[in-house]
Parts: sequence; structure tokens; C-alpha cells
Amino acid sequence: MFPGPTAVPGPWCATSPPGCQGDPVEGDDTLVLRAPCPSDESMAREAQAALAADGFDFGLRPDTEPWLAYLDRLQREHRGEDLPPGRVASTYLYGEVDGRVVGRTSIRHTLTDTLRAEGGHIGYAVLPAERRRGYATAILRRSLDVARDLGIGRVLVTCREDNAGSLAVIARCGGRLDPEWPVNPHGPGGVPLRRFWID
Repeated sequence: MFPGPTAVPGPWCATSPPGCQGDPVEGDDTLVLRAPCPSDESMAREAQAALAADGFDFGLRPDTEPWLAYLDRLQREHRGEDLPPGRVASTYLYGEVDGRVVGRTSIRHTLTDTLRAEGGHIGYAVLPAERRRGYATAILRRSLDVARDLGIGRVLVTCREDNAGSLAVIARCGGRLDPEWPVNPHGPGGVPLRRFWID
């Protein structure tokens, strides 16, 4: 079940999934994942603008959609209902530390051919002001727990070759290059994407 507006989802809030490697990092013990709620609108729109400069987004697509309609759409996407062509069921959550949203994650329940090439099961982002504090690793670790709760076994994560920070995060969480297709040379903006599996 998709967590309600004020709910904190279950076990992934405080534990790291098997297979994550390395010492705990700052943010690991305090970060929780939760569903967006009605009071998040202004924060989410500010986060969208902050990430746009890096070519990322905070999940507001299109960013003109009324907020409550957006929350309703997230619920339906989680249940796999009324999906447009090319979309799959997904769970969208915010990473929060001490009541402050620091990033977001999207966990796709299945893969299409497009997601196998670019996107994978999990896409995450950390707000620019919150980077270099271990939050990306914590968000990915919690996301892996959510994926396992959804019945996803092996998790595919993709990353641009020029994103050293995210490559390190994926490695810390047990990511291994796909031996059959380690690099997609046709990534966004012409930058190759590395493809990792996490068991």
C-alpha cells in the first residue's frame, strides 16, 4: 500500500538492505522515506527549480499540474492504474531528515525496454544545498528496501559516466556493472550511461 500523506513507510526507514557495503555515512540513521503530502507543495516547487539547473527534476512533470491532482496521480501510478503509454507502476517518495526534505526517489516496479537502457528501477536526486552529506547513499539504500518490499529481486540502476558522486553511491550500495551491457553509449546529452545491478 502506498503510504499516506503523514505516514512514514515501514522497515526501510531505519535499516539498510542486504548487499549495501561500506561504513555508515552521515544521514544513514536519520533519513526516512515518506510519501508527498498536501502541505509539501511550496517546498516541492522550490526543489523543482533548484534541481532544474542540473538537468534534474523533483518529479513535477508537468510542473503546472494542480498539486492535489498530482498527489492523486502519484497514488494511481503506485497502484498501476490509468498509466499512459510507456509508463510503469512506480512509487514516488521524499527523503526527509529531521522534518526537512533533502531529496526524492522514484522506484519503478517493472522495466520496459526504454528503462532497461536508461533509468532502471530507481531514480533519485538530492537537493543541491543538501549534497555531500551522505543523503544520496541513504536514499538509495532505503529505496532498495522499498524495491524488495515490492517484490523486485535484482535492481537496475543507471548513471551517467561523468557523475562521479552517483557512481560512488551505487558502488557503496553493492552495484555491479552489467557484464553483458555495462555501458549504454547513447545516454542523455550524448554522455554514456553505466548500467549496474544490485542483488
